[in-house]
This record gives sequence, C-alpha cells and structure tokens, in this order.
Amino acid sequence: MHHLLLTNIKQLCQVETGEIYKNRVSGADMKQLPSIENAWLYIEEGKIHSFGRMDDVQPVPATDVIDVSDKLVLPAWVDSHTHLVFACSREKEFVDRINGLSYEEIARRGGGILNSAARLNEMDENELYEQSLKRLHEVIAQGTGAIEIKSGYGLTLDGELKMLRVIRKLKENSPIPIKASFLAAHTYPTDYKDNHDGYLNLIINTMLPLVASEGLADYMDVFCEQGFFSVDETSRLLEAGWKYGLKPKIHANQLHYSGGVEIGVKHNAISVDHLECVGEPEIEVLKGSNTIPTLLPGAAFFLGMHYQPARKMIDGGLPVCLATDYNPGSCPSGNVPLLLTLACTQLKMTPEEAINAVTINGAAALELTDEIGSIAVGKKANLIITKPMPSPAYIPYDYGNNPVEKMVLNGVVS
Repeated sequence: MHHLLLTNIKQLCQVETGEIYKNRVSGADMKQLPSIENAWLYIEEGKIHSFGRMDDVQPVPATDVIDVSDKLVLPAWVDSHTHLVFACSREKEFVDRINGLSYEEIARRGGGILNSAARLNEMDENELYEQSLKRLHEVIAQGTGAIEIKSGYGLTLDGELKMLRVIRKLKENSPIPIKASFLAAHTYPTDYKDNHDGYLNLIINTMLPLVASEGLADYMDVFCEQGFFSVDETSRLLEAGWKYGLKPKIHANQLHYSGGVEIGVKHNAISVDHLECVGEPEIEVLKGSNTIPTLLPGAAFFLGMHYQPARKMIDGGLPVCLATDYNPGSCPSGNVPLLLTLACTQLKMTPEEAINAVTINGAAALELTDEIGSIAVGKKANLIITKPMPSPAYIPYDYGNNPVEKMVLNGVVS
C-alpha cells in the first residue's frame, strides 16, 4: 500500500475542515483561500487522510515521506469546459483574424467549427485518440487534475460517436476524472444550413438515443447564440437531453445577449459557460438558481474580444467558475496557470478568487465536489506541489511559467 506524507509544506492551500464539503464559494467568500502555513499532509490509498500544522504532526505509517519546504500544495485544477479532442490546429484562421476577418466571417466561409468537423470526420479514430491523449498529459503537467471534454466537431452521427468513444477511451486510461459532454448542437452542418428542423430531429431522434444507450455522455451541451442555435431550439434540445438523463451545460452569451443564461437556468443547467455578455438581468437570474456561471477569458483573449464582467458578477454574489475552453479555433491552450493570470489582469479577480474559480467552483461545475476541488479528509489526492514560491499570488504573477514541480495523482507522485 502506498502511504505518502508531505512535510514542511510552506502553505497548504484550499483546506476544508468542516463535517460537510462546501459545494461552491460565492461572492465575497471567493476572496478567502483557507490555508495552513508550515503544514503536513498524509495520503492513504489515494485519498487525503489527514493534515495539520507541523507543530502538531501525528505519527503515521507512511511508506514515502517528501519534504516540500518552500513549496505550496494545492488541490489540482478542475478545468470544467474544454474541446480537447480535435483533429487539427487552425492557425490559418488565426492569421485571417489578424488580417481583419471576424470570427463570424471566417465561419461563413466554411472555417471555424465546420473546418474542424471536416478534418475530424476524415481522421482515423486511433490517431484522434493518440493526439488527444498527448494533449491530456500536457495539461496534467500544468496542474489539471480533472477535466470536461466535449464532442461537437463531428456534426454527423458517425463523427459525434467517434469523438465520444475517444473521450470514453481517455476516461478509461486517464489518471484524472473526465466528464463528457454531447455537443452535436455546436453549429448547423452545411447539409442542414437551411433545414434546422432536420438537424434537430437527427440529434433528438437518432443521435441522443444512441449516445444515451452506450452511456457515452454525462451532459448535453448546446451553443445558444445568434447565428447558431436559438433560444427555442436550445430549449427543445435540452428537454430531449433531460429525457435521457443528460443534464445541461451550455455555451451562452459569448457574442451577444442571446437569452442563453435564462434558458440555461430555466432548464436547471449545471453551468452556463462563456458569458462575455452579462448584465444585471442575467446576474439576477443566476442568483436565484443553482447554475454555475463559468467564464472563459482565454477565448476572449485569443479572439481580441471584450472580457467577461467578473467583478460585477462576484460583487453580485455569484459563484464564478473559470475554465480554459481549450479548442483549436478560439482558445488553443489548456494552460490553467495562464488562465489565472488573465483572470487577475483582465477580469480584475484577486488570485484567491481565481484559484477558488478553478478548484471548488470548477468541481461544482462538474458535480465532483465530493471527490476533488479542495484539501479535505476523504477527497481524492489529486494535488499540485509547486516549485519554491512565496505565496499563491505568485502563480498568476509569474505568468508564462509552469508553477508545477510535481503532481500527486490518486496519491502517487508523478
């Protein structure tokens, strides 16, 4: 049995000592990052067994003891919104945008999501898996200890099932928890551009039953946006998803005030994600719900769009979550430390707020608060041991550099 003891931890961050796990952190509470200075942490059989101050260290049957002087220990990041499974990069569109084309114009020319779909449908499933596994290991090395991955670059029955099978294979072989979202409603494929009903029926009557019967997805996702799926179309899709036990997690209000937040909350979405366009009405609707608002500033950064009003949302009492949106078109990075820097510099979140947003609130956005997201007795020992550093604020401050010295995954140092 592997029993690991970490000693002389400079700061053990995001500790929970209550009887009941917190299921999210909201509003003013997001400024607090409960921590223990000069701490120890004991891990038994992949789970957090106990922790405390070095002054009070208990004798434990450790098979491995690591002195982590000058280093911080945090729960691993939870990245609750990604498109990590994709076939090819899209740097040509990156250059097109520099030369003045908008995201919408590129999409109209057959670029964007349709470009990714064409390449994905051509690619062999094994090759797609190997590429995606490599990306998964890259983000784990930057501190990610749980992740969500969407389909949505198939846009055909075979393509969507191929993606979801790749995600399932990643789940089976991954050292970290993975959740899968079914996102056939990412955009309308060319064949259905003028036949929206036809594509909605294909998703609802053909794809959904197969996805559900094979247990290929945890969530139902829809890109609710002008030029993509309307509020009414989104509503139809989410209702159909619920019938198969797929809870909603949707893309909302990225490009316009689309009504996506309201329809997400109405259908009890676990989260509504993007939210570049959020005002008082959206904040009020979210306040009265259990839906987690998830901000994806990496996409706003990469597309040169305006950022999400994080300050207004946190000051309004919401439990803000951050995720990377790792995808080949609008955010080709799954780097959470860089995301934390963007949150601090562009969204004016404090380092504590940003870390809460990718730990406890990220876990809430994947319904994993019983397993991960904080340092608490009984939770999975998926942890970051940082390089030597003075405080958690150094992680977003030292931007562009990887703060991770070692990862602990299921109680094993890697």
